[in-house]
Amino acid sequence: MRAIEVDFDVFKALTLRRPTESVTENDVLRELLGLSPAPRSSNAGGAPTAIAPTIDPDSWLSKGVRFPAGTEFRAHYKGETHLARVEKGALVLAGKRYDTPSAAAMAITGSPVNGWTFWECRTPGQTTWRMIKTMRPQK
Repeated sequence: MRAIEVDFDVFKALTLRRPTESVTENDVLRELLGLSPAPRSSNAGGAPTAIAPTIDPDSWLSKGVRFPAGTEFRAHYKGETHLARVEKGALVLAGKRYDTPSAAAMAITGSPVNGWTFWECRTPGQTTWRMIKTMRPQK
């Protein structure tokens, strides 16, 4: 098989899109290109290995954190509670799609704000809210 070279920024972006270690860079590229998952080769015993988990296309990926579709976001600002939700690969606030937590937060405040400290979220099936900054990979 032929190898391709990528620069550091491309490699880093691919790595950040891997939700787990079992998802390879090739799996990420196949998803981005709209290709079906590649079958896994057999292991030494001849039995096929599991195919990497498929990534929900309606989930939302931001700064290496994948939020499943249906994840609820909330923020309190000037005495009001603002709600948003992950839908079709974006954060939706008041019917408008945002690519970053900060962009959605700025739509509320009207000024620059760090969305990672502004929002908390509750993923589907969970009952507790948590600040989204706690979900970012540690450096």
